[in-house]
Amino acid sequence: MGDETDRPTVTATLPGQPPEHVADGAALEADAVSAWFGTHKVLDRVSLTMAAGTVTALIGPSGCGKSTFLRILNRMHELVPSAALSGEVRLNGRDIYEHGRPVIETRRRIGMVFQKPNPFPAMSIADNVLAGLRLTGTRASRGNRDVLVEECLTKAGLWREVRDRLGQPGGALSGGQQQRLCIARSLAVRPDVLLMDEPCSALDPTSTRRIEETIEALRHDVTIVIVTHNMQQAARVSQYCAFFLAEEGRPGQIVEAGDTETMFGAPADPRTADYVHGRFG
Repeated sequence: MGDETDRPTVTATLPGQPPEHVADGAALEADAVSAWFGTHKVLDRVSLTMAAGTVTALIGPSGCGKSTFLRILNRMHELVPSAALSGEVRLNGRDIYEHGRPVIETRRRIGMVFQKPNPFPAMSIADNVLAGLRLTGTRASRGNRDVLVEECLTKAGLWREVRDRLGQPGGALSGGQQQRLCIARSLAVRPDVLLMDEPCSALDPTSTRRIEETIEALRHDVTIVIVTHNMQQAARVSQYCAFFLAEEGRPGQIVEAGDTETMFGAPADPRTADYVHGRFG
């Protein structure tokens, strides 16, 4: 893991400048990924390709390793002292765990939105959006910050609701608005991939619908990987699905992966059919 001395200075790509990343996101590939917490193995040789510019939904019962896998995809797993892993995770063909690769750069390119909205409550809405720049050492000129705030809030589906109160605290927003503010904060550093860990589980149906609309709009600019227990949501927002399962005390594995229509309409494995149609889990 890189320390403060390894932290790169990255210049934000703002409107009117050529992008630093692939326009429609980047391909993310997991190759034979296994994971442990101490001696407890939680994932066993998981391989999955998450195509650029698409939404991939990770589905499966609680405890099968979905969230652990998601955190491995941007090097958060290694923050747990007892955690270990093997295998490779490649972003556009390059292993994000290769020796000497700064962790801060990986997390800039692969952002994360968590289950519970986590804006900085006392910080203004505008400063919440810009906070991601400071956290990743990314610089933007003062003249471009207002443009960046508007662009990111617009992409997150929040601009019209907050444009007249950008100086008010982010903690004063509703739960759904706070979640979209967190999405806007993630977008400010121009990620190639956005990981979402059950982003709607604490939200009401109206807020959930708005988040789903945001996901649909964003997938043309950024590759999205989402963990969800809501099968209707997985069917609505994703183009691809991966079904995780941990049976009889064994570590989590992918039972089946493929395009969403096939996974829900004609899955190859009967366990997948049982799960997506609510017969267990």
